[in-house]
Amino acid sequence: MLHAKTPPQNAAATMSAKSLDSLYRQPLAAKRTGALYGAFPYPTKISPEAIALYIAAHTKPGDTVFDGFGGSGTTGLAALLCERPSDELRAEAIRLGLDVEWGARNAVLYELGALGSFVGRTLTNPPDPATFRRAAEEVLAAGEGEDGWMYEAHDPAGGMGSLRHLIWSDKLSCPACRSVITLWDACVLLDPAEISSTFSCPKCCHQAPLDSVQRETVCEQDDLLGEKRELRARAMARVHGSTGKKRWSRPATAADLSLIKKIEAEPIPSCVPQALIPWGDLYRKGYHQGITHVHHFYTRRNLIIFARMWERVESYRGALREGLRFWLLSYNAAHGTIMTRVVAKSGQKDLVVTSAQPGVLYVSGLPVEKNLFAGLRRKLTTIAQAFETIHGGRGKVEVVHGSSCDVGLPSGSIDYVFTDPPFGANIPYAELSFINEAWLKTFTDRTDEAIVSPDQGKAIDEYRQLLTRSFSEARRILKPSGKATMVFHSASAEVWNALQRAYQDAGFDVEYAGVLDKKQGSFKQVTTVGSVRGDPVLLLGPRRKAEVRSESRAGVNDCVWTVATALHHAATSAHDPAEATPQRLYSRLVTHFLSHHQQVPFDADVFYRWYAQQAQPGVLCSVGD
Repeated sequence: MLHAKTPPQNAAATMSAKSLDSLYRQPLAAKRTGALYGAFPYPTKISPEAIALYIAAHTKPGDTVFDGFGGSGTTGLAALLCERPSDELRAEAIRLGLDVEWGARNAVLYELGALGSFVGRTLTNPPDPATFRRAAEEVLAAGEGEDGWMYEAHDPAGGMGSLRHLIWSDKLSCPACRSVITLWDACVLLDPAEISSTFSCPKCCHQAPLDSVQRETVCEQDDLLGEKRELRARAMARVHGSTGKKRWSRPATAADLSLIKKIEAEPIPSCVPQALIPWGDLYRKGYHQGITHVHHFYTRRNLIIFARMWERVESYRGALREGLRFWLLSYNAAHGTIMTRVVAKSGQKDLVVTSAQPGVLYVSGLPVEKNLFAGLRRKLTTIAQAFETIHGGRGKVEVVHGSSCDVGLPSGSIDYVFTDPPFGANIPYAELSFINEAWLKTFTDRTDEAIVSPDQGKAIDEYRQLLTRSFSEARRILKPSGKATMVFHSASAEVWNALQRAYQDAGFDVEYAGVLDKKQGSFKQVTTVGSVRGDPVLLLGPRRKAEVRSESRAGVNDCVWTVATALHHAATSAHDPAEATPQRLYSRLVTHFLSHHQQVPFDADVFYRWYAQQAQPGVLCSVGD
């Protein structure tokens, strides 16, 4: 495999060149599984086990790690895992030939987001797991005993069962006969499952592209705000439930409608936040119609049940209450709101229920209402396991809710930095987190949020300046011999070059580069045109004397393709299909140019089009051409 760069003699003095090569040269696997990873949904997470390998390789027991973009606390978790590494983690270090000394590390994390800092603080400093589980079981039992009737549902034989989930459907107006038709009746087929993009009226047989068909709206009284609002009209489409161990599904009935009417008479608990959504980059005029406040993301049933559960955990105190809040919020936005959805998968008889679409606040035309009690019971097991993994260690993790542009740590006090900065315009974290932050009554100050955001008036220059300030603080608090590992993902050359200038202006340079191989891509990595698979990993060290970094743009295409050809030949010679994909080659190209202190020349989609035209049998040039 072609190296991103041979490390200089003074690079990473505490690590041998062989260890550096093992850690950065081959794609390091980052699994998206396990209790620690699954405890709380948060965008662009990296598995703490993967980060633990970097920390263990670059530090010794007792050292302190810093992350200025702490997110949900994975760097802190990784530092704690070094004290009690799993057999799998030990085996991976041995496989890579890393000379590591396992033992407790400490960490300081700065996280601007109110939700991220809450999640990171709770997960890295959890309550006693046994006490937490008992309290959560008490809260669940009380909720099911008092409010379980809201999820009652008769099975097809007439017996009493319980709701697992209910699929709602937008109402549409047929362009031809003007009949009101549900999206379910017009577009959904079962056995095999399909959600068609073509509207087909069951009354007059008229067909039209679904996007061209008008949605029906309704004007309803908002109990909480004391005013009316216009929103999309919906009807119950299909009920999925269970009776004992038997699962079933059926169309909605009059009994289901009667239950909904009964729930409408239930008062909204006073703890429900009356929070106006500060809509920004994620607002869409169509499917967000009528959604102006946080409580509009819920059905009335789930709003009431979640709020009453929230009130129950408020009777607890200290770390236990924070752990219980963590548990509730871990299921809230992704599964408890109308952003939950169904998808049609090939070969399936029925539609598959999934969580909210990551990275956006999307509400589909077929929103799903889940049974919160059942979901929270399932989530309880995962969270208890995560708490058990972390609780009781000697390592200390401090999570600061604040901006990494102004770090309150002494200069030269940090041994190592591991960080995963925001990826330009990919994720507006504060806007995504607002629903959960409303329940915490603590919100993100977006002033120093390092993203590209038209709504916030932050273009690429503002983004670069914020990164520079953050990297400068990291450079200041890092010991003279300390290193920084940074994971980054972007399909935009402009964003990569802004990142490069930011860390160089802060006094860093790339000493080595590799790829973190996420085994399951995020939603945007999978679906976005020009997306990248495998996040480049950069080892940064103190910037040496200025080198000539600018180069003529003439002939840059030849240079790019020469590098790409060498990478392609190396991948095919190694018989590694993943390395031979255009997505991985683009990641390798990025690391090549950054490690040679050159600008990234192309966006990913430009490279992919070029690759599709050039990378044919007999077309790829040799390195010497």
